[in-house]
Amino acid sequence: MAMELIPIGTILAVVTNQVMKTAQAAKDIVIEKDSFKVLSKYLFDIEPVLKELQLKKLNDSQAARHALESLEADVKKANNLVEKYKNRARFYLLVKCRHIVHEVQEVTRDIGKSLAALSIANTELLSGISDEVNRLQDEMQRAEFETSHSQLQIVDKLNQGLRDQKLDQGFANDMLEEIARAVGVPVEPSEISKELASFRKEKEEAANRKERADVFFLEQVIELLSRADAARDHEEMQKQYLQRIQVIERYDAREECIPPLNPFICPITRTVMVDPVSLCTGTTCERAAIEAWFDGGKRTDPETGEMLEDTSLRSNLPLRQSIEEWRELNYCLKIRVCKAKLLSGSDSSMEEALSQMQDLMRENSINKDWISIGGLTDIIVSVLGNSHNREVKRKILITLKDIVEGHTRNKEKVIENQGWDHIVPCLGRDSSISKAAVELLFELLQDRSGWNVSVCRKLSHQCSGILFLVTLLKGTVRESAEYAEKILNKLFDIDEETIPRAAKSGWYKPLIDRITQGPESSKISMVRALVNMELVDSDLKLLGEEGIIPHLLEMVASGNIESKELSLSILVKLCGCHANKELLAASGGVPLVLKLMFSPHVRTIIIGRCSEILEKLSSDDDGIKFFVNEKGVQLELEQLIVDLLALQQNTNSSHNFRRPALRALLGISKSEAALVKTAVLTANGVSLVLPLLDDSDSEVREIAISLLFLFSQHEPQGVVEYLLKPKRLEALVGFLENDNKGDAQMAAAGLLANLPKSEISLTEKLIELDGLNALINILRSGTTGAKENALSALFRFTDPADPESQRIVVEQEAYPLLVNFLKSGSVTAKARAAALIGNLSASTPKLVGVPEQTGCWCFWRSRVPLCSAHGAICSVNTTFCLLEANALPHLVKLLQGEVDATAFEAIQTLSTLVQEGCPHRGANVLHEADAIKPILEILTWGTDSLKEEALGLLEKVFHSREMVETYGATARYILVGLSGRNVHEDGHFGRKAARVLSLIERYSKSSTSLLPGIFT
Repeated sequence: MAMELIPIGTILAVVTNQVMKTAQAAKDIVIEKDSFKVLSKYLFDIEPVLKELQLKKLNDSQAARHALESLEADVKKANNLVEKYKNRARFYLLVKCRHIVHEVQEVTRDIGKSLAALSIANTELLSGISDEVNRLQDEMQRAEFETSHSQLQIVDKLNQGLRDQKLDQGFANDMLEEIARAVGVPVEPSEISKELASFRKEKEEAANRKERADVFFLEQVIELLSRADAARDHEEMQKQYLQRIQVIERYDAREECIPPLNPFICPITRTVMVDPVSLCTGTTCERAAIEAWFDGGKRTDPETGEMLEDTSLRSNLPLRQSIEEWRELNYCLKIRVCKAKLLSGSDSSMEEALSQMQDLMRENSINKDWISIGGLTDIIVSVLGNSHNREVKRKILITLKDIVEGHTRNKEKVIENQGWDHIVPCLGRDSSISKAAVELLFELLQDRSGWNVSVCRKLSHQCSGILFLVTLLKGTVRESAEYAEKILNKLFDIDEETIPRAAKSGWYKPLIDRITQGPESSKISMVRALVNMELVDSDLKLLGEEGIIPHLLEMVASGNIESKELSLSILVKLCGCHANKELLAASGGVPLVLKLMFSPHVRTIIIGRCSEILEKLSSDDDGIKFFVNEKGVQLELEQLIVDLLALQQNTNSSHNFRRPALRALLGISKSEAALVKTAVLTANGVSLVLPLLDDSDSEVREIAISLLFLFSQHEPQGVVEYLLKPKRLEALVGFLENDNKGDAQMAAAGLLANLPKSEISLTEKLIELDGLNALINILRSGTTGAKENALSALFRFTDPADPESQRIVVEQEAYPLLVNFLKSGSVTAKARAAALIGNLSASTPKLVGVPEQTGCWCFWRSRVPLCSAHGAICSVNTTFCLLEANALPHLVKLLQGEVDATAFEAIQTLSTLVQEGCPHRGANVLHEADAIKPILEILTWGTDSLKEEALGLLEKVFHSREMVETYGATARYILVGLSGRNVHEDGHFGRKAARVLSLIERYSKSSTSLLPGIFT
């Protein structure tokens, strides 16, 4: 009734004034200011409409009055909304932004509806601005407001975190920082504390309004944000801790708990309260407990049983503060006890203390700060470095993780106070310790923005840390491997130089990925790192298996000079592994390398690297196996040999590529004799290599002598003439005398062995220059190959046609060495030694002589024993007699090994004992040495050429009737089978067997037997 008595013009004036006031106030709202600004604009736009109505004298109709009153009520709601959010806590406004926007939208639409009703009631008066009024009321009724995207993201992230129960300090730091920035609050402890205090008041007011869902949500947000670093003023907390410490000093040092006062206990739960609220009766209860009490339909005082007239709740802030102080005193008591246990030196006490510290931090995050302020962090870091107890170490690492988790100040303290130096070695301990260590390390590397780049850089330069992380990555503990991989990948992003360090520790994949997928600068950097690494065979094999070779070849084909040189350098290393040679060949790398190597105007360094690759490909007796294209087709190698020889013509060229090129040529030449012969002849190879014997580089000279050894098997012409020139042969003898270079020594001896034996002048010159002595010394101390070649070279000095040279050989004590080879040499050495002894033995009959007879014949006969084989006085030095050299038993033994090469030479040498004019002595010697039976056995297992030699010796032996009588029966059985071969096989062989058989038949009917040892 009162409104009806008020003139409509007065109401219009009041509404107009209220609209302007609300419009002005809406502009100053901080949170969701865009929404309030839109509301403000609409209100300002309504003002001209209301003033127009004032000018036209608004009709005082029932409809107009009703519409105006409705508009006034809606504007009041808008004003109340502005007042409601004008001075609220900014954190609160942000987390409630969705709700606020919805409220602004609803009040805007309501005002639009009221404006539409007012327009309809005053159509004639507003005809002049009808279009503007219609547009305005239509827009307001359809208005849709949205929360700003950035604020919405923050709120969504917060809600999701609460749903996932992410209460760690790192998340708290992130959320507090994002919320503070969004509402314009400096991220400083003092400012944050004020804002959180206002936020708590909002929660208290919501509780008083019994908005339980809102209270629960706000409690969660406050609990989370209170964990953040910025929510704590370190100096204030330090001051607070010291105040609490002063209070507990009056308690006994062994005291661990102060009992709670009775007022602290909730009468419903009988536990210490967290959020105490008072009833109208003065009884105080835990808020959640009393709300559940009322929800259950009870309306009595839980303590007195008195019926309650008022069920409203009031926060008991003084009691709450007292309870918090009591809890904090207990925290300090427990921290003091933990400190004493940690310093006790007892492992069990330390473990107890560490468990208590973990419990304290779980109970209240403030204990992270107080534990650190109390010095416990420094203590456990020190214990970590000194303790040998595995469980203590593990628990310290877990406790440190709790201390530093999301706590910037504590992280800095641990890193700076030797913690780093003690934590990193723990990565290399057993799985339980290393797992705890890597989890702690991961946390230390985090900051509010994600990863702490400066700390990551510190770790990236610690090689032991990288090694341990790679070891964990490859280990069996999945969680540790995942943490290690995350850390390493981040280090790679921050500092690319960490990738080679990881590769040195055995993890090559990131390095290979950079080479295969990275930019050109990264590729070159990674390949350079590989070149500088010490790589063992397993590393080389792994790199090849990971597929690096095709990408390196791509860099060789299309990269710049640096890229080519580095790629070739690592390919040189990779080709040290046999499996990688196959991969290189299969990838078409060999034709690419050859093309690059022999291209015009190519740099010396590139030729050198290509030469080294060829050297590796042909090494380890692989020869030409890998000189194929990608399809496995053999390359044209004759031209390659010619080109490699041509490289040596420029003696001014760098040894860096001449040496590997020569070694490659050597490897190829060892494998394909026919190919080498053709190429050597084509390129006049011997004449190109001979001058290299005078090269200033010793290694070039050594390779040259090895090549000459191989080439001389195919083209010895020219070598002798060259060696007979001044100073040339001396150089060759120098190689023979150098025991430190086994390969060169072997090649020099082999070269001499290959040269024509008819070159008497060469033989004489070698004797003059002590070359013979050098060869004999090789027999004493050379390698197996050198000894074998030296034995071959001795043939030029043991020719029966040159007894003088033979005498020099014997005088230089070669005979015992030859006999020793019969006993313990290689098959080749045994065969050659037997042949050399045969050469010497062949000269014995010409050197024996009957001594002068002085005195009584019978006394002389008893004083001077005669050789059983030669019937004269023999010795090693004068007649080269193999019996005197004790070679006979060892030669016989060679007949029994079923080795053709040694048996063949042994038979030939034994044949020198059976002289055609007087076979009986030699045959009897062979009989007494048990040599004839194995010779007969050779006829059953030997090759045709060996059997023929055996038949030749038996033909000489069976001229002795006694030998026929002793061995005839056995020999007849074997020979009958062999003599039948003249019909179907080799007639000559059969005829020879038949001749031996005829000798046996000639003496078979005679029974006369000669006494052993009596011959004329």
